[in-house]
Amino acid sequence: MEAFLHGLALALGLILPLGVQNLFVFNQGALQPNLGKALPVIITASVCDTLLILLAVLGVSLIILTFQWLRIILMIMGIIFLAYMGWITWQSKTDINSREENLLPPKAQILFALSVSLLNPHAIMDTVGVIGASSLGYHGTEKLFFTAACILVSWCWFLGLATAGHFLGKIQQGDKLINYLNKFSALIIWTSALYLASRL
Repeated sequence: MEAFLHGLALALGLILPLGVQNLFVFNQGALQPNLGKALPVIITASVCDTLLILLAVLGVSLIILTFQWLRIILMIMGIIFLAYMGWITWQSKTDINSREENLLPPKAQILFALSVSLLNPHAIMDTVGVIGASSLGYHGTEKLFFTAACILVSWCWFLGLATAGHFLGKIQQGDKLINYLNKFSALIIWTSALYLASRL
C-alpha cells in the first residue's frame, strides 16, 4: 500500500505541471467535436508514458542516459523541437466557424502525440531521474504496485485533461479562451527550451 501511494504522489507531482504533452492533449480535447475523436491522442500519450515508466523502472533508460554524448544530442534535439512547437502553438488560432477545417485526423494526432511524448528530453529525464531512481527502493510486489500507480495516474490524467478541454471548447467564448491558452502554452514551451539550453 505504501509503495502504491508513493507511486501515486510521485506521478502526480511529475505530470501536473503544464508541458508540451499536457497542452497538446488538452487542446485536442477542446478542438475535437466529441471526446471519442480525441481518443487517439489520449491513448498514444498514455502508452508513451507507460513505456517510459516501464523503461525507467527496469533501468534500461537510465543506462542509455549515462552516456554524456547521447544526453547532449537528446537535449539539442529537444531544444530545436520545443522552439518549433512553441512557434506552431503561438501561431495556432481557433475559430468556432473554421474549427472543422483545422481538426487533426487520427493519424496526425498519433504522430504528433508520439513526438511531444518521446522527443521531450525534459520529460524523459524526469521519468528516468525521479521515477527510475525512486523505484530502486522497492522490490518484487512493492515495485509492481509502485509502477502500477505511476501508470494509473498517467492514464487517468490524460483522459481528464482531454475531458476538461472538451468542456472548455463547448462553452461560450471557449475559442477565445483556447487562443489565450495557446499563447500562454507557447511561452511555457519556449521557457522549457531556454531551461534546457541553460543546462547545456
